[in-house]
Amino acid sequence: MKITVTDQAGDVHELEGLEGWRVMEVIRDWGLNIKAECGGALSCATCHCYVDPDWLDAVGAPSDEEEDMLDSVGDVKPNSRLSCQILCSDALDGLKLTLAQSAAKDG
Repeated sequence: MKITVTDQAGDVHELEGLEGWRVMEVIRDWGLNIKAECGGALSCATCHCYVDPDWLDAVGAPSDEEEDMLDSVGDVKPNSRLSCQILCSDALDGLKLTLAQSAAKDG
């Protein structure tokens, strides 16, 4: 599956994801600017991203636990999600998202 990621600098990357992987893992493994400190354990918000509005229904709403983690960052928007909570699947082929500044390793 393909994931189109816009990084914090505005550069667009087309990544290849694997079924069942967390979107965060794909972004991290491709070497983009993402902290991803907890590795997907839902105990931080360092993989914060903004889902393209056209993909919000397909991705679904965040869980209460994810919303609690998102409350810990200052750049939350209505389309904010933690990329570790989005699983790659054929239904998300073509997913578009933007990395939040709060997820940057250098930010």
